[in-house]
Amino acid sequence: MKQGLVIGAGPAGLMAAGEMARAGLSVTIAEAKPSPARKFLMAGKSGLNLTKAEPLASFLDHIDGPDALRKIVADFGPDAVQDWARSLGQEVFTGTSGRVFPRSMKASPLLRAMLADLAELGVELQRNWRWTGMRGPEMVFHTPEGEQRLIPDVTVLALGGASWARLGSDGKWVSILAENGLSCEPFKPSNMGFVVGWSDHMARHFGAPIKPVRVTAGETSTLGEFVISARGIEGSAIYAVSRAMRDGAPLLVDLVPDRSEADVAQRLAKPRGKTSLTNHLRKTLKLDPAKIALLQEFARPLPTDPAELAAVIKAVPIRHQGPRPMDEAISTAGGLPFTALDDGLMIKALPGVFACGEMLDWDAPTGGYLLTTCLATGRHAGRHAAEWAG
Repeated sequence: MKQGLVIGAGPAGLMAAGEMARAGLSVTIAEAKPSPARKFLMAGKSGLNLTKAEPLASFLDHIDGPDALRKIVADFGPDAVQDWARSLGQEVFTGTSGRVFPRSMKASPLLRAMLADLAELGVELQRNWRWTGMRGPEMVFHTPEGEQRLIPDVTVLALGGASWARLGSDGKWVSILAENGLSCEPFKPSNMGFVVGWSDHMARHFGAPIKPVRVTAGETSTLGEFVISARGIEGSAIYAVSRAMRDGAPLLVDLVPDRSEADVAQRLAKPRGKTSLTNHLRKTLKLDPAKIALLQEFARPLPTDPAELAAVIKAVPIRHQGPRPMDEAISTAGGLPFTALDDGLMIKALPGVFACGEMLDWDAPTGGYLLTTCLATGRHAGRHAAEWAG
């Protein structure tokens, strides 16, 4: 029986292992940590967002990568991901925003189901096996039992990106590929918060959600919410525009997205008598204290003309000092470029070695796009690895 090896036991690696095993290979998964899919479990603590229920064309518009990647995702898109979860006994539901979650809302039941399925297929999971290099056809590992060397017929690399290193995605595999003549694109943080040097009066608002708002950076705009903290700004709305912000686009926040600028100006033009501007904003526009504080933080001195003030409220410029450290990012861009891969995700310079998941150079926002793409590339690499092994 042909021997298949998967290095990395995150969602992409587990998907690849399943495809290889179903194709008749004897599969071993080598995982560097004591337990598999640690980042997956951490991501699911606040509710595991599997995918996004929306038309496929719209879904693919959120994937920043070559056409080959979008085709892979199209072959295993939002509907297929939901069917896959159900096949593992995990019912799903769609929230009001279109995001799809398991009924349990947790990652652990789905992970247990995946591991049980792999066990039934005869897949062997080796824990605490850290990949240290390639010696010709040999894959070398540091293990609790000392150095181990495997000579598989085919290998799938599913090593993750370079964020949340404590959970396993440390990007150290880049040096191993470099030793074998492969260069990678530099890692960049993605879906991350940004540093803000707040004035002292903002401290009372740390932890407050800013919602609902429309945030815009460059050509990217989204309706949602974010949180202000001692470290800066973070949350789903910020993550959605973080790529544009990272690349230099200024951040603008519309504090009243449900009102037109003309309507805001008309409301602000109402006589306020002896009422303070803060109370006037609260009464006429229903701005909460955190929103008013944010406005004061970045737009003082506030214009006295209602039309000018309305324009500011509809586009508050948020000044920041750049992204939080990469290890705090939810994901990373950069990694192994698609030009180094064939259509089956095999590394051209390393016949019989495939790659998938976040270690590839692509980018996507949170909201189900990241996980769906990891699952799709793992499935694709696993299928083509099995075909290559024959």
